[in-house]
Amino acid sequence: QVLYGDLLSQYPETRLAELINCLAGGYDTIFSLCDDYDPGKREFYFDRDPDAFKCVIEVYYFGEVHMKKGICPICFKNEMDFWKVDLKFLDDCCKSHLSEKREELEEIARRVQLILDDLGVDAAEGRWRRCQKCVWKFLEKPESSCPARVVAVLSFLLILVSSVVMCMGTIPELQVLDAEGNRVEHPTLENVETACIGWFTLEYLLRLFSSPNKLHFALSFMNIVDVLAILPFYVSLTLTHLGARMMELTNVQQAVQALRIMRIARIFKLARHSSGLQTLTYALKRSFKELGLLLMYLAVGIFVFSALGYTMEQSHPETLFKSIPQSFWWAIITMTTVGYGDIYPKTTLGKLNAAISFLCGVIAIALPIHPIINNFVRYYNKQRVLETAAKHELELMELNSSSGGEGKTGGSRSDLDNLPPEPAGKEAPSCSSRLKLSHSDTFIPLLTEEKHHRTRLQSCK
Repeated sequence: QVLYGDLLSQYPETRLAELINCLAGGYDTIFSLCDDYDPGKREFYFDRDPDAFKCVIEVYYFGEVHMKKGICPICFKNEMDFWKVDLKFLDDCCKSHLSEKREELEEIARRVQLILDDLGVDAAEGRWRRCQKCVWKFLEKPESSCPARVVAVLSFLLILVSSVVMCMGTIPELQVLDAEGNRVEHPTLENVETACIGWFTLEYLLRLFSSPNKLHFALSFMNIVDVLAILPFYVSLTLTHLGARMMELTNVQQAVQALRIMRIARIFKLARHSSGLQTLTYALKRSFKELGLLLMYLAVGIFVFSALGYTMEQSHPETLFKSIPQSFWWAIITMTTVGYGDIYPKTTLGKLNAAISFLCGVIAIALPIHPIINNFVRYYNKQRVLETAAKHELELMELNSSSGGEGKTGGSRSDLDNLPPEPAGKEAPSCSSRLKLSHSDTFIPLLTEEKHHRTRLQSCK
């Protein structure tokens, strides 16, 4: 390919455009722009990726750059930075791919940094701070140790037990009569629930005590769920023992009953111990647009079929469609394929309308299932890849740190033994410190280990 000066001058800030006048600046200017130069042939040499260069050079012909399939987005960005081509020339479809890959690498770096922070022990920290970090790691990261796994499993089982006890407490055969003759939960079930609430309270307080950012901890969704799971117990206990003096007993019982319903929030605590539930929640968030279209489609169908059903059933003397708002219930039950049978059409046209609404409901519900499943599988696989990449990164960093101490120097073990000891008062670097020093702060060595091929450019005449 031949690029003439007038074409290059349209993008004067790029590296190729700077080659036009670099000969007048001497060899220092030339070698600041390229890797090598042949004055006899007037050829510049660049030790860069030729595939990426074929994409970057398109900016001079078409005014935009497209990234070919199979090229690493981060490496391609580095190539654009080298050739001094601004990212604004990159097409939008390629920008989204680059942003997605950058977010993945940032997530890997964040995970690696968290692991390194857990491994490291700062001697400057006080005993109180170190105790907080140990408690936080013990409660928030079950994979950190065997006792932490035991506590996580115990917490998971207590959530299940408390949920089962809540359900069993509503069985009339398991209830007892109080002094006023009202049915209440069996004392044994109440004791089990009290023990579970005590565990949940202790766990929440310990996690709040050890949290590095208590405001963020208190406002996070899962911790709000934890509060809603244990708060009704204490509020109802307070109303039962103290509220009876200030209000009628009937009002107290109604308030307690309403608070007991909030106990169902504890089932959401299972999401803390289940990666599958967390993945499902993320998939639903990513499928918000599809779910919105589904609700809009159902809303239109409910309005149309309920109005048609009401109109078609008016001719029947024993019609069950008294009004269009009442017909909304029938349309919802029909389109969602539930069909309770409390309201049903009796005319021929009404039955035909019901059949059409049923088919439309089946189609509407089936449409967003595929995107939701795709989002679930994509996020689940992405999390596994990120976890594997973070572990691989740690292995590379550990290998680099160990080779930096022995393999890179090429010395024997006796040579290392002859090294002078550390000065008094200076501690040897910890394992995490050696890992951090083994590579850059980004913790992504794979990005800097690029394999380039030689690309030759003939100087523009």
